[in-house]
Amino acid sequence: MKPHVARKRFGQHFLVDDGVVDAIVRAIDPQPGQRLVEIGPGLGALTRPLLQRAGALTVIELDRDLALRWRGVPGVEVLQADVLKVDFAALAAAPPGGALRIIGNLPYNISTPILFHLLGVAASVADQVFMLQKEVVARMAAAPGGRDYGRLSVMLQWRYAIEMLLDVPPSAFDPPPAVDSAVVRMVPLAAPALADAVLLGELVTAAFSMRRKLLRHSLGRWLQARGATTPFDLQRRAEEVPVAEYVALAASLAAAPR
Repeated sequence: MKPHVARKRFGQHFLVDDGVVDAIVRAIDPQPGQRLVEIGPGLGALTRPLLQRAGALTVIELDRDLALRWRGVPGVEVLQADVLKVDFAALAAAPPGGALRIIGNLPYNISTPILFHLLGVAASVADQVFMLQKEVVARMAAAPGGRDYGRLSVMLQWRYAIEMLLDVPPSAFDPPPAVDSAVVRMVPLAAPALADAVLLGELVTAAFSMRRKLLRHSLGRWLQARGATTPFDLQRRAEEVPVAEYVALAASLAAAPR
């Protein structure tokens, strides 16, 4: 089979550092019988050791040529598809059933849409371990009060416990990306305090729409348009409000009569 040339339109950067691969696989600790799903197996740097330890996994690959490489490999189920169109809940429900362990060196150009796509099926997931742009991981795990804390932080921390595992330099990839990378673990929280992700998303989007100004200029106007009255302190900036307060506000709105 001829060598595969990385395709820029798919955001392909292939992991080639054996030390980094070993660290990621040890962090995942795959076991036989677990429902492993890898997004973007590429040339198989992670796929092969995962398969060796678990015995079987599903791979999701958009690139037709790369998908072809994995067809017929014992233990590998191939879904040639756009990950943003994959029904992960249906995948978890398919025999033999069970929560998914989702893994991937995600294309950096669509990593945030992938994270939000998976947010809606967190109940079907045991954990997620992803390679992402380090800047994105910093935003995911950011605490209130910092410049990295924003909509992504709130929406993901509402639903997951997030742990940064390791930094990965550009030299670990071929071709090297122009940014530093990091590996993050995301474990869905057992009992989210709010079921209405759409409402929370609208609220948080409004709050961070004018992040340099006090919330009365952004979230306050959004609440006013809904006819909502609340003791929520709007004399703060969006980045000063903890996740729990956004969730509590959304819960109170969901419970209030319209």
